[in-house]
Amino acid sequence: MEKCAWALAGLLEEQYHDLEWGVAVHDDRLLFEFLILEGAQAGLSWATILKKRAGYKNAFDDFDVETVAGYGAIKIDELLSNPDIVRNKLKVQAAVSNARAFLKVRQEFGTFNDYIWRFVDGRPVRNAWKSAAEIPAATPASDLMSKDLKRRGFKFVGSTICYAYMQAVGMVNDHTVDCFRYGQV
Repeated sequence: MEKCAWALAGLLEEQYHDLEWGVAVHDDRLLFEFLILEGAQAGLSWATILKKRAGYKNAFDDFDVETVAGYGAIKIDELLSNPDIVRNKLKVQAAVSNARAFLKVRQEFGTFNDYIWRFVDGRPVRNAWKSAAEIPAATPASDLMSKDLKRRGFKFVGSTICYAYMQAVGMVNDHTVDCFRYGQV
């Protein structure tokens, strides 16, 4: 079976590609998980984050947004000493402040899902890339998302991170047209 070229880099990447990447996510817990993971990935490889994903799940209380929003200085210090996650102070602090901003968005829109999917009019954008070289790092939609998230107090949500998030949660289908997953998602 043909697959996106990046999925052939290793077993974790292949499994993630084959089972999750590009599948439309409408569950707030999973949307929050990807928000934390994409922010943590900034400047690092996605393989690094996939290797640490279980550590993140454990360290961040199964990505329970209410719990993470309540983290204080002691928990942040604990996280910064945890080798199972990326121990970057700004990224860890951003995860906590993003949880608080996430809850505010939920209060305003009912769910984070209702808010975030507005950037693609509620349905996935189906691209038709022939090669990975065609796939952009950012788009006008990710620019708008980034700007709005920042306005709402989110951190580590630049346009490139937002586009990676959109790909991860299926807001865009960026599987190449020759990939077996292209027609599935």
